[in-house]
Amino acid sequence: MSEAGPPSTIKEFEDRLLGVSASLPKRLKQCAEYVAANNDRIAVSTVAEMAEGAGVQPSAFMRFCQIMGFSGYSDMQRLFRDSYVGGWPDYTTRLDHLREKGEGSPSLLLAEFIEAGRASLESLLQTVDTDSLDQAVETLAKANLIHIIGLRRSFPVASYIAYALEKMEVPAMLHSVTGRLDSFNAVRPGDALLAITFSPNSPETMELVETASRNGIPVVALTDRVVSPLRKLNVNLLTVSEVDFGAFRSLSATLCLAIALSVAIGTRHGNG
Repeated sequence: MSEAGPPSTIKEFEDRLLGVSASLPKRLKQCAEYVAANNDRIAVSTVAEMAEGAGVQPSAFMRFCQIMGFSGYSDMQRLFRDSYVGGWPDYTTRLDHLREKGEGSPSLLLAEFIEAGRASLESLLQTVDTDSLDQAVETLAKANLIHIIGLRRSFPVASYIAYALEKMEVPAMLHSVTGRLDSFNAVRPGDALLAITFSPNSPETMELVETASRNGIPVVALTDRVVSPLRKLNVNLLTVSEVDFGAFRSLSATLCLAIALSVAIGTRHGNG
């Protein structure tokens, strides 16, 4: 078992997972990679099911749990069950909580979301990987065509980037998967993919990223988790986290990063 004790939050769990993954032996690394890609399953799966998914014996998965600082799988599962129950309830429950606390007035909501946005922007300034950002701009600026995908909560970000690039005369294509038309065949050599996806990741977005990566298309991904299934793919990862209020998350920092990325690309094209 880890001498540091078990992580008390999902964020601490992700940080520790990232820290230990590189030094793990093969079987335990399989456990780490499977957990990183499927941490939403921990709360509802047995250790045998998780071990089968990782392609290891249950005893190996138990050893992985201990390395992460837990006494066993049930101890690790408890963290995710508690977080699942209390972290991101459905929208009706979120609204009920705000009403119970008397936090539903428009002016108070505005003030709270402004504060959450301010904290998110300050966090972005401190945590952004400038080398990854520079490389992302270089990759996207030299592409013949930039393919952009972001679905569900990510769609406003993707559509805003597509709008900005269009105005700066940068060739770009927004993938919306409307009518289950994925347009995967439109991605050609010399192009690049910009994917925006937040946990839990959109299957359609992940499929396009996997297809592009497999075909040698450079991929830039904007996401909210340092520990992400995207890390297993050949992508340039930009991470940004949003501070929530009342279990609602805005896109303040994400949109700030998106417009900075877009303008930097436009500038490289001479149209910024």
